[in-house]
Parts: sequence; structure tokens; C-alpha cells
Amino acid sequence: MTKILLTTTSFQDTPGEHHKLLADTGWEVIRARGPLNEADTLALVGDVDGYICGDDLITRKVLEKARPKLKVLSKYGIGVDKIDVKSCTEFGLPLLFTPGVNHTTVAEHTFLLLLAMEKNFFYHTDSTRSGSWKRKTGHELLEKTIGIIGLGRIGKEVAIRARAFGMNVIGFDVYWDEKFASAHNVKRVQSVDEIYAASDYISLHTNLTPETRDMVNAKSIAKMKKGVLILNCARGEIVHTSDMVAGLKSGQIGGYGTDVLDEEPPKPDHPLLKLPNVIVTPHIGSRTFESVQRQATAAVKNLILAMHGDKPLAQINPEVAVKKVV
Repeated sequence: MTKILLTTTSFQDTPGEHHKLLADTGWEVIRARGPLNEADTLALVGDVDGYICGDDLITRKVLEKARPKLKVLSKYGIGVDKIDVKSCTEFGLPLLFTPGVNHTTVAEHTFLLLLAMEKNFFYHTDSTRSGSWKRKTGHELLEKTIGIIGLGRIGKEVAIRARAFGMNVIGFDVYWDEKFASAHNVKRVQSVDEIYAASDYISLHTNLTPETRDMVNAKSIAKMKKGVLILNCARGEIVHTSDMVAGLKSGQIGGYGTDVLDEEPPKPDHPLLKLPNVIVTPHIGSRTFESVQRQATAAVKNLILAMHGDKPLAQINPEVAVKKVV
């Protein structure tokens, strides 16, 4: 029987038609609770034909064990930085993903983090829950400048919501969409340094690449406005953790709202978990019923199409031919 490995927890924990879609294939589904490290992933591959993954670490070593049995790798989501894409392509393994399914949800989560910081949300809820009535003065978003690094689908949705709050929006992206920017009054800057210098809030929405890894570091933090708030619903590794901690403690950074960390799940003593001017959520920016169902359905459809030799909805390495395997 065809065997499918399923590791993404939001897929498994959220009800919806995606469960029936996968069950109706008649394939045997092997479930594990991701994200998995290399050792755990290695232990599960080798006898599976298809793989629906979340943020598992899928290295060349994993892929070498998985082949030739593994025929299709279907990513639940859009980030493939934990997957050795080059080796997938070399081994002729189709790597599929699900763009365009979570941008609304992640943009909303970005504003959850921003509003929680600017309105001292947790301070006030902790106060009332404890039977107190302590209050702190917060800040409006109106007429503040938000700098968006990465104006893809998610960054664009953040820009739309920022304009609804009456904010000034500036953006940096190598692939600039002038039509969108003109329609939503987003000012283009020519470098990230301009974002750093002008922004009250900086929102990170870029992919994790060798160029963006540790992009927020001591050198770049020094170029920012004192007291800047930084939002990260992209990847934890875009931020150099120890430099971020130093900036938060010194007051150069006023606050850090993040849905992602450089280590997930983090150790209990992770330095960002206890700072008073940090809000960390456990990588759930895209975990809404609506978004999960869209992502999961797309991931299953991709898998089914590829396993039957049909063109999937979206493929990272389209130069790899998809062959019928069932």
C-alpha cells in the first residue's frame, strides 16, 4: 500500500475537509508530531512514498535515506528553508508548496503583535486578572511610519492594514510591484538602511536566505530609530538573537513582537522568552481554521496530483518532471 508521512500538527489538529480528502485516497497515513529534527525525520523516512511536511529539518542525509521510495515531497506552507532544495532537485524529487493561502492570517497576526505592544495589552490583562486596576499609557498607530521589508503577498496585506490605521507605509523589496504600491500609497525606498532610519515600526516579511540570515544585527540595529518596535512573522533566523537581546536591554529597540524564533520549540532558557519588552507566540501566525484548511487542502491536492503524474498546483523545482507513481 502507498504510504504517506504527515507531520504538520496544524493539519492534524484542525478539523476540515482536508482530512477526508486525504483519507479518500485509500493510502496509509503515518502521523508524527512535527517540527522534527534531523534524527527524528531520518527515523521515519525510507518506507514512505509521499510526505506532507511542515517545518521538519529535511537534509541531504534525510533525502538520501528516503530515496528511491519517496516520490513526492509536499510542503504544507510556503517556507522551504528547512529543506535541502538543491538535493531534492538533484535527486529528481518534486518539491511542492502552497503559496497564496496564509497571507491574510499572517498579516492579521502582525497587527496583533503590534497592537499588543503599543497598547500594553498583557500588562493590562495581567493587572485585571490579578484583581488590580494598574494602567499604562500607550501609543496610537495613526501617522506612525511602518517599514515593511519584503513586499510579497504577506507584506502587501500588512501594507493594506497599515493604511487602514492611517499609517505612513514605506517598503523595500527587490521585486517591486509599482501598481500595488501606487494603489495603496506605499513609498518605495532604495535600501533597507532607509527603512532602518525612518521607521517607527519595522515588519519583517522576507524569505530566509543567506543574504537575510542575521539581517537584524548589532550593526543594523544601530541605524534604527531609538525605541523602534520590530515585528517578525517570517523566520527567527533573520534576527541575530544575542544582538536583539542587547538592543532590547539597552532601549535602542523598544520592543520585539515575534511569532518565530531561531530555535523551535525553544529551550526554557531562551533569552527572548523572559524579557518584559518581548512578545513571543509559538509560530501560529497562520494557524486559523480558514488558513489551515486552505493550506492543508492545497498540500493534499498537490500530493494527489503529483502522485498520479499530473501537474501540481505549485512546485518549487518545476524543472523536475512529475511522474505517475500510483
